[in-house]
Amino acid sequence: MRISLKELSRFGLLVGTIFVLFLILVLLRSPSASAAASAPASESKTPSAYTPYVTTASYLNVRAAPSNKSKIIDVVKKGTVLSIAGKLKNGWLQLEGKGYVHGGYATPQNGKQKAQILSYSKATAKSEAAVTAAGVGDAQGDSGLTVEDLKDIFKGTGFENQGLEEAILQVEEDYGINAYFTIAVMRLESGNGKSKLAKTRNNLFGLNSSKGYVKFATKEASVRRFGELISKNYIGKGLTTIDKIGKKYCPPNSKWASKVKGIMKTDYRSTA
Repeated sequence: MRISLKELSRFGLLVGTIFVLFLILVLLRSPSASAAASAPASESKTPSAYTPYVTTASYLNVRAAPSNKSKIIDVVKKGTVLSIAGKLKNGWLQLEGKGYVHGGYATPQNGKQKAQILSYSKATAKSEAAVTAAGVGDAQGDSGLTVEDLKDIFKGTGFENQGLEEAILQVEEDYGINAYFTIAVMRLESGNGKSKLAKTRNNLFGLNSSKGYVKFATKEASVRRFGELISKNYIGKGLTTIDKIGKKYCPPNSKWASKVKGIMKTDYRSTA
């Protein structure tokens, strides 16, 4: 029987196809191929690098978003080592898992203590008011206050409906100055916003210069100037407690610091 060249070519193609299919079947049944096929995709990814940071504030609020106006979702004590996923342009630190803390109250860790990955699957036992309690009495720190809290505090005072809430919280975010402290000094120095100096010069903090009491274009400008002054000339020079600040801020009044602390505690109770 004669086989034509054309038929022979078809036969060779068929044999070649069968051989290729056989090789594919063998490869699929090999242990290494099976392991590769069954391995989860996540195993092939390089794990992200996290940096351990240790908290420096007595109590530090963990917030849902990178802003001191955001909801508090947890609180951590001083010395807690946190696993940080990254630092944002506004200075806030993003935690591994969920949440943010202000970068001004945590520093890179040098020791070997294991970093914590905070979990929020269970509600924290501490209320937001309890979280902020530790900050009362300190010139620095995250107060935990919101715009609505400040509006409540200002009811019945000369600060009501003056639009000061945003400026006060911005001072806290920019300079780390506790909003309770800013409000207390403002209350004390301006007679709750009703003094002549507050009304005619928008000066809420008794700020003066060689030419006398400073006049501000707006009350918000007075708040911002206070934040800059306390940050640079007081905290920046080691005067970090209310007692130390008081001795320089108002030397003639030996009770200035205790009065400020008392106002802070009163305002705290009103928001608790």
